[in-house]
Amino acid sequence: MWSRQRDCVDPRCHIRNTVLSTQGAKYFTSDISGLNMIENSMFEEEPDVVDLTFPALDPDEVTYEPRSSRLLVRGLGENDMDDDEEDCESSARLLGMSFMNRSSAHRSNSSPYTRQAPPRSCSRPSSRTIVVCVLFLVIVASMTMVLYFLPACTFTKAGCPKPNKTNPIEPVYPISTNGELFPWAQLRLPQSIKPLSYDLTLNPDLDKMTFTGRTVINMSILHSTNRIVFHGANLSITKATFMASDVTVLEYKPRQQLAVNFSEELKAGQYCVLTMEYSANFSNTYDGFYNSSYIDKDGNKRVLAATQFEPLSARKAFPCFDEPAFKATFLIKISRKKTYMTLSNMPKAKSTNLSNGLVQDEFEKTSVNMSTYLVAFIVANFTSITKNVSGTQVSVYSVPEKIGHTEYALTITSKLLEFYNNFFDINYPLKKLDLVAIPDFLAGAMENWGLITFRETTLLVGNESSLLEKQVVASVIAHELAHQWFGNLVTMRWWNDLWLNEGFATYMEYMSLQEGNLFLSVRFRALDKDALSSSHAVSTDVNTTEQVEEMFDSVSYEKGASILLMLNASFPGDQQFRKGIIEYLKQFSGLNTDTDDLWNSLTQTDKPTHHMNVSQMMTSWTSQKGFPLVTVNLMGNQVTLTQEHFLLTSDNTTHTSSLWNIPVTYVNDSFLSVFMCLFVFSDTFKLSKNVTWLKLNYKSTGFYIVDYGKDGWSALTEALSKNVSVLTHEDRASLIHNIFALSRLGRVTFRQVLNLQKYFSLETETSPVMEALLQLNNIYRQLEKRQESNLASRMKVLNSHPRNSIFTNQTWDKEENVSKQELRSALLEMACSLNDENCTHQATSLFKKYKDSNGTIRIPGDLQQTVFTVAGQSDETWDTLFNMYVHATYDSEKRKMLKGLASTQNPQRLVQILSSGLRGSLIQTQELPLIISTMCQSFAGCLFAWDFIQENWDRLIEKFPIGSFAIQTIIKSVTSQSSTQAQLNKVQAFFSGLKERGSQMRSVQEALETIKLNRDWMDRNLPTLRRWL
Repeated sequence: MWSRQRDCVDPRCHIRNTVLSTQGAKYFTSDISGLNMIENSMFEEEPDVVDLTFPALDPDEVTYEPRSSRLLVRGLGENDMDDDEEDCESSARLLGMSFMNRSSAHRSNSSPYTRQAPPRSCSRPSSRTIVVCVLFLVIVASMTMVLYFLPACTFTKAGCPKPNKTNPIEPVYPISTNGELFPWAQLRLPQSIKPLSYDLTLNPDLDKMTFTGRTVINMSILHSTNRIVFHGANLSITKATFMASDVTVLEYKPRQQLAVNFSEELKAGQYCVLTMEYSANFSNTYDGFYNSSYIDKDGNKRVLAATQFEPLSARKAFPCFDEPAFKATFLIKISRKKTYMTLSNMPKAKSTNLSNGLVQDEFEKTSVNMSTYLVAFIVANFTSITKNVSGTQVSVYSVPEKIGHTEYALTITSKLLEFYNNFFDINYPLKKLDLVAIPDFLAGAMENWGLITFRETTLLVGNESSLLEKQVVASVIAHELAHQWFGNLVTMRWWNDLWLNEGFATYMEYMSLQEGNLFLSVRFRALDKDALSSSHAVSTDVNTTEQVEEMFDSVSYEKGASILLMLNASFPGDQQFRKGIIEYLKQFSGLNTDTDDLWNSLTQTDKPTHHMNVSQMMTSWTSQKGFPLVTVNLMGNQVTLTQEHFLLTSDNTTHTSSLWNIPVTYVNDSFLSVFMCLFVFSDTFKLSKNVTWLKLNYKSTGFYIVDYGKDGWSALTEALSKNVSVLTHEDRASLIHNIFALSRLGRVTFRQVLNLQKYFSLETETSPVMEALLQLNNIYRQLEKRQESNLASRMKVLNSHPRNSIFTNQTWDKEENVSKQELRSALLEMACSLNDENCTHQATSLFKKYKDSNGTIRIPGDLQQTVFTVAGQSDETWDTLFNMYVHATYDSEKRKMLKGLASTQNPQRLVQILSSGLRGSLIQTQELPLIISTMCQSFAGCLFAWDFIQENWDRLIEKFPIGSFAIQTIIKSVTSQSSTQAQLNKVQAFFSGLKERGSQMRSVQEALETIKLNRDWMDRNLPTLRRWL
């Protein structure tokens, strides 16, 4: 470790620190083995080398190329070995003794080893000596043969020998379904084959819920091989031919892989064609080619079929090379009844009447190479509205009854498409762009190239919808449109770099719409998750299908977006970052990339300014989990900054010495302009004059937490108490978040948290109030679930008392400002949840007017959740609300009604909605995560939800894949507010018993860690809470 001090006459200087040698090293995955050395640094000549390499393997066998398979041995002296090395001494001498001495003549005179000059004449060896030498040579030869024929080994300091994992002699192949050996033993496909194009013909039968298909794959042989390995799941292959000859397709179901073996080797450079015919059932979950349904305005059930392929489900619709790096073109044909219509990624080329009375729609061949997860097709009876935007035909589709709710989506899509075309300096490459609202769709939306699919609630809004509801739709559309460049045009090479897709799309979502408050909140939540030991690096190893699913989390999305915001804020001027990402998109257009490619592009763009090495700075943020805690020590005009890993769970197993290149911004009471410094471990600089307080991380653009020390926190609290506007609302919100996080860490007392709260009565802005409400409500929920009823009831008073003026100033009329809508919604929802008499009376009155008017009197959109929740908590109005839910067609309103229904404390009704959601009858199964999350806001509801999950776990993972975001949400909902040892024991016992059915999920480890942290915080702070409350 080291520290460096530098005085800054101009506080705006960029402090460039020498990077520690450990940070200069390139980061490799665990699958790549480096050189293993036994070395003594006293020798500086080139090392002698013993070559232990073995004959080259088939290229298919090598997923990661080893850096080296040679053993380097440097000058072994008799005093140079540790105890741990002694076991290797004889082997090392056998391997190295002769050649170690070979270069002695070339050593410098400064060598600490001295050797006596050989005598000028040699005496004749005795026969005994000759016998000993011959025996020695025989032993050496024998040992050499043993070493040659045994599996390769790696000699290390930790022990000798260790198996060499980089060069297995022969892989162990699994058994395919027909009993033959399956010719591949890894999750990722071999790199010998490159698919060039797919010709897909699909024949869905929406009456029988089945489909047949024919897939023709044109491919190129990159490396000579005698097998083709690809993906397929739940497909019954009825016929397969390779270059017009029949072949047998092998299947290994655990990895969803198919293979064809060949007696003669396929030669590199050869082009070939594999054709397969197959049949399958529609998926009964929400991935692959699945069936969906809805009830039309006449009460009739309508059936449709749609796709959701990301991340690993294209293989459920057609045989394919289902990895992001295997890009190809697609020609798609789909047959249908005349009463249906079809959609796919490209415009329809022609329709042909078939002899069986069906119509076959053929779509244009894709004009771009696409990853399989971006392919999409729909068979339905939808209607649309259309607009031409800069040469692109933009359409929004919905079921006929809801076409009136598509206008806003078309308007905002048209504006965003023009914005992105200009911002990225690359026009959207396809002829058309369809946005489709699917009645039964698990994800919020999916960025299929040219055919983006949505939940109805994230695409459809009426003219009377609130600004908050329209903001949700605009955000989702902005996210998915950004993917047409980040993800579709340039795609991550493998799922370990999912953040290149999702982090960028999330960043562009907030940047394009200037949604500052919302982005600030999600950054705080990303910090909360990343503070756990169970978190992961932004770019991390992904070796199982469950790990692929688990990458779709707040680290890939919100942390990815947050570090891009931080990087953008670190560049001089407004356009430098934009220039870098334009260069990145143009350089890798149509290709696959990894994280280093992005940083290298941005580094090249920044070279003329010599501002900073982007790759060097940002690698520390993507290659290791977590984020830094920056501690500030202010003495007059001298500022000392130090950093350490902010890790809530710290023990010997999680100890790290992580360091980050941190771009630090700050303001103070003398200079209200923004200054920046970049530091690695610690830094000291001087301001031009003494200051009273210093606030780091201006507007919270940096992904780190700051501790100001006792005096620093007191100074900031006093400054805010005198003038709340001395800091921006983002800075005030970040102070609230940071001090609660530090209390959780144990770095500040809860009394210090309460001291900061003294200024809250002056607060009027949305983001600080929302953050304070969230943090205090979390404590209240934990007290409630610990059955600390006395403390919980007193906590209700605390949650409203400091902000009485804010509560009483809220109206129940229509509000036009979106920020005020957001604040009002949160405050009134909190007040009614605390049984505030005025709040519940107003909500009940509004619900009665709404009911009596048969829905003609509208409840303002931002007040609907509060009103429906109050109605759902009353036994008198629950049935009325349920009947409204069943017959409601307006999707956003319908979902709020469902949350209200799930807020009931009535056990029979809780069971009713859970059972209905699981069956998918009156309540769609896609809504189960929402139901469980809402129920867990109360103690009784959470108990029922926990019992339900334990009883129905197997059915849940049939509906939602293990590791999926839906499963993550369910687990977090039922565990995040638990804080007792008994609750921890129950959760641990249940999940440990699941074994391969979910016990190893990262979300389970996160849940257990969170309960322990809650328990420890409560144990530390309950006495303080009791005294204070």
